[in-house]
Parts: sequence; structure tokens; C-alpha cells
Amino acid sequence: MGECQHDHGPDGHAHMAAHNHAHDGHAAHGHTGHDHDGHEGDSHNHAGHDCGHDHGHGGLFGHHHVHTPASYGRAFAIGIALNLVYVIGEAAWGVRSHALSLLADAGHNLSDVLALGAAWLAEALSRRAPTTNFTYGLRRSSILAALGNAIALLVVTGGIMWEAVLRLIHPHPVAGVAVMVVAGIGIVVNGATALLFASGGRKDLNLHGAFLHMASDAVMSLAVVAGGGVILLTGWLRIDPVICLVVSLSIILATWSLLRDSLDMALDRVPRGIDPAQVAAFLRTLPGVCDLHDLHIWPISTTETALTVHLVRDARESGHPAEGLLNLAARELDARFGIVHPTFQIETLSDADSCILASAHTI
Repeated sequence: MGECQHDHGPDGHAHMAAHNHAHDGHAAHGHTGHDHDGHEGDSHNHAGHDCGHDHGHGGLFGHHHVHTPASYGRAFAIGIALNLVYVIGEAAWGVRSHALSLLADAGHNLSDVLALGAAWLAEALSRRAPTTNFTYGLRRSSILAALGNAIALLVVTGGIMWEAVLRLIHPHPVAGVAVMVVAGIGIVVNGATALLFASGGRKDLNLHGAFLHMASDAVMSLAVVAGGGVILLTGWLRIDPVICLVVSLSIILATWSLLRDSLDMALDRVPRGIDPAQVAAFLRTLPGVCDLHDLHIWPISTTETALTVHLVRDARESGHPAEGLLNLAARELDARFGIVHPTFQIETLSDADSCILASAHTI
């Protein structure tokens, strides 16, 4: 049989083998398998949600295949519209009352609109069908949007903390009731927008980023109202920056997990909640499989996980996969681990010995 002649990478697989494509968003080839002379021992299968299994499993941030419902497009539109109206009103009020703090907050809320727009764009791009050059489509854009949202939220919060420190040193008078009224409206607008993404944020890191961004602003607005009320009652100006610092620290702690998870996804880390050792142990229980190597598991979007592996079968087998083996493996990987885009290469023991990817140190 000789060495495994293939080009292996997360963006595409060109195995010289029989293969079957039936996965999400990819056009079927019009045939379920075809033999190539001189490669009887190899079999390559892409199996996805056309294998007759359900994708409604639980999980968080891409552990299971969950296409974002179309209604989230409407949620993004509503959220952006609400925040734009709020920004325009806040800026107008700031200009009219000469309140610099309101103008600064209007600029901050404008960043919320941009963050929502980026998340919406990524959600739309992730639905694009695969092309010759982008073989997984643009699904990874949802990961990049979540990472960008986390970085932006940390940068903005850092700027707010810096301003709070300066106000601790040099207290500024607060525009009292006017600021409290505007902040109160901000609680409603930001809180309502956050609720639009609350359910989707449990399973999609991109939506979670949008939710966290808006929820953080709602909490910050609540802190402004509370601080303004205490100032009106006591006259202690430093309470405003103190509350701001406490809330900012809580936002950083909440955002840290978003930054960590999105960075992990961008670096192709095995999604949290999937144990590679358990996946390997399951694959070894498949009929006729005596060993495996070159196992890779990585996220292709904030809601989808892919896998590639070389399965080694005993030479006494015919060299072809057992009846239904690949579809069985695909169904079980989805049901057990939420892996929805598996790719298998079948090898005999002699093939495995000479496979250039058999070493654990070879990618």
C-alpha cells in the first residue's frame, strides 16, 4: 500500500481515497463513494447532519452543532436601532446641557453599536456557503467577532477605570438628576438589548459576546444612577468613581472568560467540554478498529466542531470500512461529543506503519 498520500490540514483534505460528502452546507458530489486504483485500503468520509441524527444536544460555545436561528438577525437590528436612538438622544442632551460626561458616554455607547454590528456581520458571514478557496465557508468570522468584542470591552473598561482614578484624585461635580435620568434610560435600552441575546449566548460565543457587552453597559448605567443618588443625598463626589471602579473590575472578571474562550477557539484549541482521550477511547471501540493516530479536534465556528483521524483496521479485514462504520462513527461523535464535521481515513496496519503522520509529534 505504501505511505499515506494526502494533504492534511484543517482547511481541507485531499486524500487519495473513496469518500462520501454529506455535511452541512457542502454540495453533494452525486455519488456516495468511488474507488481509486491502488488505494483500496483508504476510505475518506465527511459526515454531517444528513446522516439521520439530531443536533439538538446541549452544550456551550460550539460543543454541539447549533445553527443560529434567523430571528437573531432581527434581534441585532432591534438592538442596533435602540442603541442608535439612545446615542443620538444622549449626544443631543449633552450638547444642550453642556454635560461633557454625557457626550463621553454617548461615544462609549456608539462603540456598543459598532460591536453589535460586528457581531451581526460575523453571524451573517458564518452562514455563507463554502467556496473553493474558503472550504469551510466563513464560519470562523464568528470566532474573530467574539475575540474582537472581548478585546474592545476590556479596552473600553480600562479607559473608564482610568477616568475613574483621575476623578478620585480630582473630584468633579456630577450633573445630578440629568445624568441619572439618562443613565436610567440606558439601563432600559442596554438591558433590553442584552435580553435579546441571552438565550443564544448560552450556546454561541459570538452571541455571548454581544450579550456581555450590552449587559455590562446596563450594569454600568445602574452604577451611575446609584452613584448619582448617593451624591445627591450626601454630597460625597468620590462615591461615583469608587462605584465605577468596582463595577469595572466585575466587568473585567466577566469578560475574561469570553477573551479566553474566543482566543482558544482562534488558536484551534480542543473546545472545552470535549475530552480528546474520551474521543480516542470511543473511536477504538468501533468495529474492526485496532488503533488510531493523527487525531485532531478543533472549532470551525463558535457553534461547530470538526475532527480528523486515521483509523487503523486489522489486515484480516477486507480493507474497506465495515458496513455503516463511518456513519455510525459520525452519529456517535455528534451524540456523545457534539463533533459534527468528522473526517476519517481508514488504514491497514501496514499502512499505519509507513504513514508519514503516524508520529504524535507530526501535525
